[in-house]
Amino acid sequence: MENSKSLNATTYITFDGYVDLHKFRYLYFVMILTVYILIIFSNATIVCLIWTRKSLHEPMYIFIAALLLNSIFTCTNIYPKMLIDFVSEKQVMSYSACLVQFFLFYLFGGSEFFLLAAMAYDRFVSISKPLQYPNILTHTTVIICLVLAWFVPAFPSMILIILLHNNEVKLCNLEVKGIFCNNAIYSLHCVIPRSVTIFGAFSVVNSIILPLLFIVFTYTKILIISYRSCKEVRKKAAETCLPHLLVLFSLTCLSVYDIIIVRTESNFPKPARMIMTLQIFLYHPLFNPLIYGLKMKEIHKHLKLLICQAKTI
Repeated sequence: MENSKSLNATTYITFDGYVDLHKFRYLYFVMILTVYILIIFSNATIVCLIWTRKSLHEPMYIFIAALLLNSIFTCTNIYPKMLIDFVSEKQVMSYSACLVQFFLFYLFGGSEFFLLAAMAYDRFVSISKPLQYPNILTHTTVIICLVLAWFVPAFPSMILIILLHNNEVKLCNLEVKGIFCNNAIYSLHCVIPRSVTIFGAFSVVNSIILPLLFIVFTYTKILIISYRSCKEVRKKAAETCLPHLLVLFSLTCLSVYDIIIVRTESNFPKPARMIMTLQIFLYHPLFNPLIYGLKMKEIHKHLKLLICQAKTI
């Protein structure tokens, strides 16, 4: 094979992150297909519940629905290709398709942080300015927040894709030490251009660090307000903020792993790397509907009604 390969022709890359695929391919297929169906069903159920119940047509629940819909998009970007890989002799993907998967993965990943930031702002206004809440969190404000949540992370990710698809970028390796196209694709390139490094860092700051700082600042303010208020306010803050904080903690841990795995991949055992990579899009999309379905009182109430109605049919 040549030392470097131009991107003029169709280039295919191989995924080398699977463990004992020849032995467990059908077990993997059944497990992942089951998880994918559960993710679609659980997330879509709560989204439909929020859509159809007028009492849930409030900013907080609309943001939750957007977050769960985001999880469906993320998994649909990854799971179908992975299921094909399980039953295929070769786990390959064109470089162009890999870049599309890379773009969508970080678009939806960044959107999740921005949606959590919108939820933090919603809770802050609800607790600190309850009387002004309807005038601040209007229908227009909610739409603007949703548009920005998907548009802002898209810009740096799109620039990265354009730079990586540039004909001047050469590939010295056609094997990804992973099971889908995330940060691991940087290991394919002979030399990572400085522009890619700069925009990669900008993307991390823009899509993760800035919304994370905003969330930390907002919840700190909520904590201070709750501490100075009555017991009822503290209870309300705990009931509505705790689910968001649990989801934020889970997402942050997985994002940190995704960022550092590229720098430690040579020393990271292959089975451990596969297990950790699966966590990014395996338990987290199941964790979200579980948390919001059980911890959010109004959603939990409507879920119980839905289950009771289903039993009577």
